[in-house]
Amino acid sequence: MEKPIKILFVCLGNICRSPAAEGVFLHLARERGVTDRFVVDSAGTYGGHAGELPDPRMRAHAARRGYLLEHRSRPVRPDDFDDFDLILGMDDYNIDTLRSMADTPEQEAKVHRMTDYCRHYPVDCIPDPYYGGADGFENVLNVLEDACEGLIDETLGEK
Repeated sequence: MEKPIKILFVCLGNICRSPAAEGVFLHLARERGVTDRFVVDSAGTYGGHAGELPDPRMRAHAARRGYLLEHRSRPVRPDDFDDFDLILGMDDYNIDTLRSMADTPEQEAKVHRMTDYCRHYPVDCIPDPYYGGADGFENVLNVLEDACEGLIDETLGEK
């Protein structure tokens, strides 16, 4: 059996975008019967929400689509750069922060943009919905569904 691909989804506080990415990804992988091919987690570049569940608004919007978000927020740790194969940032700030945390070129090479895997949404970031309304949370889920489908396909060689 192949070694699972380890993916870390990262946003700022790990209470909206990255736990939603984790939940969407796991749901889609489960639907396709490929959960055993992946190990996924999420984290934030800011640790102020450590231990908290995802934002209740994100959980509610995700639940309407059948996604269960029960991850507890945690900050990115130095060993994440050794433990994960892919570290996916949601926006430029997260990507810059992650790259500055990497100790080696090999670690930095693991950092990628989540939207690089989008096929239908021509966007360059997953926007932070925290200070917006319901439309922002729905938009994030739309883009994450697109990106997660592309990510599964690409990592499994099914482009």
